[in-house]
Amino acid sequence: MTRNQLFELIQKKRSFLCVGLDSDINKIPEHIKNTDDPVFEFNKAVVDVTHNLAVAYKPNLAFYESLGARGWESLAKTVDYIRQKTKDIFLIADAKRGDIGNTSALYARTFFETFDFDAVTLAPYMGLDTVSPFLAYEGKWSIILALTSNKSAEDFQYLTDQSTGKRLYETVLEKSSCWGTTDQIMYVVGATKAEALQDIRKIVPNHFLLVPGVGAQGGSLAEVARYGMNSRCGLLVNSSRGIIFASKGKDFAEAAGAKAKEMQEEMDGLLKEAGI
Repeated sequence: MTRNQLFELIQKKRSFLCVGLDSDINKIPEHIKNTDDPVFEFNKAVVDVTHNLAVAYKPNLAFYESLGARGWESLAKTVDYIRQKTKDIFLIADAKRGDIGNTSALYARTFFETFDFDAVTLAPYMGLDTVSPFLAYEGKWSIILALTSNKSAEDFQYLTDQSTGKRLYETVLEKSSCWGTTDQIMYVVGATKAEALQDIRKIVPNHFLLVPGVGAQGGSLAEVARYGMNSRCGLLVNSSRGIIFASKGKDFAEAAGAKAKEMQEEMDGLLKEAGI
């Protein structure tokens, strides 16, 4: 999926919502836990009520890997189901991989060949060697961690180079933006750092940004749009727990759909305000 196609999808659905499938087996409603594959059944129900409202899904692999082979099977079934359900979706593996050489190449094969993901999240600490095997896949995306929303992000990401005055995350943006095109690279920027989006947009004005932290983590959708939206939207805003665990009862799917609809309607309004 190209940047233009992603923008067209946002216009079509009047949404830039990414639903995070952080499907924690310990939080899944009790009545689903009796099924053969509770994680898949939970995901299936969420996808059924949100696929017309979201432009992207983002399974966080930790919730699948923690279950061993059974979890990988649930992930594969989820990916296949989404692909069968709709062609209008951007599918992100939230894997946060960050290795080099053959290892990185095999990670790229995992997510782009073994699994049919459009994109994967990557940690750039080891430099270009970490990302280049992923960039070799035409039509696929590398989503590079730039400025995250966790408390200890300040341990490294805000460190300032005394010779240039640039913070580390700014250097990451400047350097990595030269590794590929705006059809290959996007960046993770936490919603709880919304005001920093102004400075980030000065460095990467045309790249898409994947913005987690809206909802349960307290990030403001309106602020993210105010500071981070460009002329082609340029945003994928993720909500995980706030949607998929909106209810812990038998009405969990209906509650997830209602919450996704609420966010989609707000996004529609923000797109209209921006003239998109």
